[in-house]
Amino acid sequence: MPMNFAFTDEQDQLREFVRAFLTDKSSEKTVRELMETEAGYDPAVWQQMSEQMSLPGLIIPEEHGGQGYTFVELGIVLEEMGRALLCAPFFATTLATLALIHSGDEQAQETHLPGIATGETIATLAYTEPNGKWDASGIEATSDRSSISGTKSFVIDGHTAELLIVAAQTSAGVGLFAVDGRGPGVSAEVLATMDQTRKQAKIVLDNAPATPIGTDGQGWDVLETVLDLAAVALAAEQVGGAQFVLEMATQYAKDRVQFGRPIGSFQAIKHKCADMLVEVESARSAAYYGMWCASEMNDELPSVASMAKAYCSDAYFHAAAENIQIHGGIGFTWEHPAHLYFKRAKSSELMFGDPAYHREQLAQRIGL
Repeated sequence: MPMNFAFTDEQDQLREFVRAFLTDKSSEKTVRELMETEAGYDPAVWQQMSEQMSLPGLIIPEEHGGQGYTFVELGIVLEEMGRALLCAPFFATTLATLALIHSGDEQAQETHLPGIATGETIATLAYTEPNGKWDASGIEATSDRSSISGTKSFVIDGHTAELLIVAAQTSAGVGLFAVDGRGPGVSAEVLATMDQTRKQAKIVLDNAPATPIGTDGQGWDVLETVLDLAAVALAAEQVGGAQFVLEMATQYAKDRVQFGRPIGSFQAIKHKCADMLVEVESARSAAYYGMWCASEMNDELPSVASMAKAYCSDAYFHAAAENIQIHGGIGFTWEHPAHLYFKRAKSSELMFGDPAYHREQLAQRIGL
């Protein structure tokens, strides 16, 4: 099937709808207020996102109460959320949703997806551990297939999740398990991280009751697919943030006057803005190609996912840093929003593996 970079009218309307909602519900003032709270999100806004917009169920099949949309629509929504620095457990819940969908476990899907679709169940994926490894060798938590013991770290919105999809070692290899985030043997602690707009938690599991998902020992096969999809999803979000800081920088270059002329007329600033534009547009192409591969679930997905994650991470971080430089002194202050995007860019750069990790992945996947 040929790829078409043009969005349909329905997809354009979805973008407009989500952007209007986030303009109203995720202003800079709101983001600053929510990032100071322990929960890190507004339950009332989450309820609106769920009941009025059906966003948590966007890619959940209709038979499980979702909307049945493709990864392209998900990418559009995430791009807008990245632009607005949305403080909500949407990304975390999407990770858990992807794990359930690709596990092939119909019973687990019937049990958990309807609650996720309505927004009643906040979920997340807990697979990384304090060792900081992103591959299968990093999974040290153990399970006897009825309970799990171990420590998970950098779990996105892990402190508010009612459902944890946990990766653990069993006698057969890596397995996936559903764990009640509020259940016995589970304790969560919010981590102090650079990006306060996206909460991450350390979760300690002490013989926590667990229900197996999918085939025992094949959990890493599922996770590999889910992590490729997560990389594409994050790339889409990074493009949204990069586009916004580009707009912020170019607008300031037009408005700020020095020596009787806008600073955007100076060659050094022109070059910075031009380089940002090229990088952001290239990142958008990479992310959109990844979204298409993810919606098709084709053979290109693994290599394209690593390419998109590496390029979009670099582009967002560079754009966020240049935005601060173009703003000069004001760009370094707490009162200006530039640092919020810079911190999100840095955090996202490292999530699911940094650009160097993904370039190595890409080289292996294309046989270099």
